[in-house]
Amino acid sequence: MNPASRAVIFDLDGTLLDTLRDLADSGNAVLQGRGFPGHDLDAYRGFVGSGMEELVRAIFPGEHRPVSEEAVAEALAEYRGHYASRWRNTTAPYPGIPALLDELAAKGVPVGVLSNKAHDFTVKCVEAFLGDWTWDMVLGQREGTTRKPDPSGALEVASALGVAPENCFFVGDSDVDMLTARNAGMRVVGVDWGFRSREELLEAGAETILETPADLLEMVQAG
Repeated sequence: MNPASRAVIFDLDGTLLDTLRDLADSGNAVLQGRGFPGHDLDAYRGFVGSGMEELVRAIFPGEHRPVSEEAVAEALAEYRGHYASRWRNTTAPYPGIPALLDELAAKGVPVGVLSNKAHDFTVKCVEAFLGDWTWDMVLGQREGTTRKPDPSGALEVASALGVAPENCFFVGDSDVDMLTARNAGMRVVGVDWGFRSREELLEAGAETILETPADLLEMVQAG
């Protein structure tokens, strides 16, 4: 099979970009603004992955977690405000990602992004840090749509890329991503450099776990 008849759909945070510090600093700014202590960086590895709304629910102490729609919306607005001023402070592509994208482009492999990060910030991050490459579709969490692990977003991206789901490699760093790939009937690929552990990825059904970005090229070529 020609590599161009396959496609790769990437998660964003923890897969293409190391965004953890900026996400954590934004969350801690919300907490500290309300008189709560912040969390250490590693704690945010578990908070990230299900979207900003779930993150702002998770970071608060249990008895102070926003419950009502109004309280969640208020906390989310605060978080978005802090993240808007921090999203590019320390964020950068992981080592090896630029070279991987160069190779995929050279081989004519369609690529897309599907993230649970809010759509506007997803687009901003891709344009700012990954704008040297052509992306066939970039989707974040949009109002009125279901987030990963629901497969609808992944299937929408595959359709835009013009490749059947079974010929798409879905690459991510969390159980949410592995479940998304399985639900969409795609190849399930985890990464070893992201926010979550190998054990979590394997338990969630990862077919393989990449040690380095370059390892993906062998899979795409082999089919």
